[in-house]
Amino acid sequence: MKQFPDSPQPARTARVWPPISVIMPVLNEERHLREAVHQVLSQQYEGPIEVVLAVGPSQDRTQEVADAIAAEDPRVRVVPNPTGRTPNALNAAIAASTHDIVARVDGHAMLPPDYLRVAVETLEETGADNVGGIMAAEGITPFEQAVARAMTSKIGVGGARFHTGGEAGPADTVYLGVFRRSALDRVGGYDEHFLRAQDWEMNHRIRQTGGLVWFQPRMRVSYRPRPNVKALAKQYFHYGRWRHVVARTHPGTINLRYLAPPAAVLGVVAGLLAAPFLWPALILPAGYLAAILAGSVLTGRGLPAKSRLWLPVAYVTMHMSWGVGFLTSPPSLAKKAAARLAQGQHAGPNPARQA
Repeated sequence: MKQFPDSPQPARTARVWPPISVIMPVLNEERHLREAVHQVLSQQYEGPIEVVLAVGPSQDRTQEVADAIAAEDPRVRVVPNPTGRTPNALNAAIAASTHDIVARVDGHAMLPPDYLRVAVETLEETGADNVGGIMAAEGITPFEQAVARAMTSKIGVGGARFHTGGEAGPADTVYLGVFRRSALDRVGGYDEHFLRAQDWEMNHRIRQTGGLVWFQPRMRVSYRPRPNVKALAKQYFHYGRWRHVVARTHPGTINLRYLAPPAAVLGVVAGLLAAPFLWPALILPAGYLAAILAGSVLTGRGLPAKSRLWLPVAYVTMHMSWGVGFLTSPPSLAKKAAARLAQGQHAGPNPARQA
């Protein structure tokens, strides 16, 4: 039989991975910054990576650490953020970055090695404007472990997939985020009025302008919870306060999950105030406490004994602080944000790339 030579096979073209700008708002991050930047620069990603650190006026050696990292590696740049505010830092870093894909990373975030690769694959597969994953709370001390469990349970934070996990798909918002620059330019970047909830608010504008926000559970980022009750209460108070600002600025964005903490606060307070005159009113705070204790038993399985004791404290602190923040949020904050929105001044300075 006549033998024919093998047909020539077309040469495979090596995939070209797009360059990525990683932006990091940095304030008082001396302890974690070097490792966080290392996690970015050592990603299993074959495309170019640049890191822009927007450093605020810190009370520790953060500025020195950031300058040292930039001096050691030309892929890292430092820009000032005189206000110290997160949305201002993000806009400053966006403006100083150069690539068409922009990844937000916090100064204490620990990325998994394939984080950027999965993000780019997801952007390409879905056509989304922003993709992000899970805020994987992990504690070290008994209190932190309790807060981490509360932050990953529906009793603590409702059904938000970036806290509790779930299937990949469209979402209202995601943790951190890897964006197409075109989407950031389209909505004007972060609204610098929102000291908290700036991610949710900007993702809302991305969706309102026709963009897609996509939850990808493979993008899992370690997060260290607050170390004590006071710090946790302050964090969740501001979460509640600024989530109410978002609700007032963008009507129709509130749902029952956000109303549950303020309802719990009102029920507990009403019951305690009415109890001296109508003792059955105690059923409101007693019922809430019983529900928290029962929920702590169910969700505390697998935790060390000391962490299980802290778990109901974590739940109550998160619920009450968020609820009080929501109920006491000044309407004036929303009026200022609405005025900016009406004028198209979402971000203040234009976050488009610098020449």
